Amino acid sequence: MNKVLTASYPLLLLILLPLLVSGECSCDSEKEQRNRTEALKFKLVAFASILVASAIGVCLPIFGKKIPALRPENDIFFMIKAFAAGVILATGFIHVLPDAFENLTSPCIAENPWGNFPFTGFIAMMSAIGTLMVDTFAASYYNRSHFNKAQPVIVDEEHASHVHVHTHATHGHAHGSAFVSEDSGSSDLVRNRVISQVLELGIVVHSVIIGISLGASESPNTIKPLVAALTFHQFFEGMGLGGCISQAKFKSRGVAIMAIFFSLTTPIGIAIGIGISKVYDENSPTALIVEGIFNSASAGILIYMALVDLLAADFMNPRMQNNGRLQLGANFSLLLGAGCMSFVAKWA
Repeated sequence: MNKVLTASYPLLLLILLPLLVSGECSCDSEKEQRNRTEALKFKLVAFASILVASAIGVCLPIFGKKIPALRPENDIFFMIKAFAAGVILATGFIHVLPDAFENLTSPCIAENPWGNFPFTGFIAMMSAIGTLMVDTFAASYYNRSHFNKAQPVIVDEEHASHVHVHTHATHGHAHGSAFVSEDSGSSDLVRNRVISQVLELGIVVHSVIIGISLGASESPNTIKPLVAALTFHQFFEGMGLGGCISQAKFKSRGVAIMAIFFSLTTPIGIAIGIGISKVYDENSPTALIVEGIFNSASAGILIYMALVDLLAADFMNPRMQNNGRLQLGANFSLLLGAGCMSFVAKWA
């Protein structure tokens, strides 16, 4: 687990991206009322509110496991996950992908090659394919690793004829033919862990970018609506990620690292934006290209994760297929989550 978590640490390199876009002003910025002092006050409010909302959102599903009704094995958890998947899907389609299109089709960047090919859709597509490959290879690697370690547990043929299943009630495990179900459960656990970490990767990328954009702005009129919108944005997104983390059953240290990492990304982006606000030009060609590429990649990851790993897996689950009320509740939760996140886009 630590090795996979460590793989996400290179995301910290995102904090160096603003250095690439400083000092370039080849396209005039839109005229807006600037007030550095007042804008700083709203930025500090945004920093605190987004930090708290992110922490509460990601922790609710995690600590919700202690509430019987919110445990993963209960039907209500399917509806919570459907709501979270709707939030993540709307984030990809409504928030991130349109920003990427706007960045990479801006008149401020060169027509050749950016205007001659739909790079936004291409990057999002390749990002989704890349996520599929990572998802597949990581799950395959962990499954093979677990299977190889578990081989010695299988009883020999001499005893297999009269020892089919030997269960220790106090320890909750079984040998012999019960090994198949144990391995299946481990496979699901591995898959949930891969899903949670890849999903956090996609969320963190665009969270840093929106944080930098807010922190670099010097217009109070621009920041005011963003404070509330991004607060709700991060809260809902945190719920989606928290639901996946709770199913992954990481050790306490792993859960804490992932929750803290998510909670801090947007506030860190705001802090970076404040620090570079004097030299940062959001309409410079390099800024638009860098943000557009990262937003496109993030959108591809989020859309893939929501549709394939969250919705498809749960909606095709026999437990939901055989329960009409659960299907109805899950579909309503999905639409509610997507609707809430889409509504936030009016201000974000």
